[in-house]
Amino acid sequence: MEQLDVVIVLTTWPAAQDPVPMATALVEERLAACVNLLPEMASIYRWNDAVEREQERQVLIKTTRPRVDALLARLQDLHPYEVPEMLVLPVAGGSVAYIEWIAAATRP
Repeated sequence: MEQLDVVIVLTTWPAAQDPVPMATALVEERLAACVNLLPEMASIYRWNDAVEREQERQVLIKTTRPRVDALLARLQDLHPYEVPEMLVLPVAGGSVAYIEWIAAATRP
């Protein structure tokens, strides 16, 4: 597997809701090798032409490019937001063993 086939998907999750069921589903369904749930943070953003401030958690999802479309569709189904953050970031490099693990963990 080429390192360029590995991506990180970013999303946020409302701090008042438990993200563990979503994260577990993505890993159990082999859409993600690993999901990191970061601590609560303040998010300030524009929504419906108003500046909002909410407590959220940043979520990092490690997967492969071939699994991205299925992962994004499933994340949309699981996510409580009308328009959730779903950003796909390429991985430029990393440990070969870790890259191979991500590939194996997300193989259907």
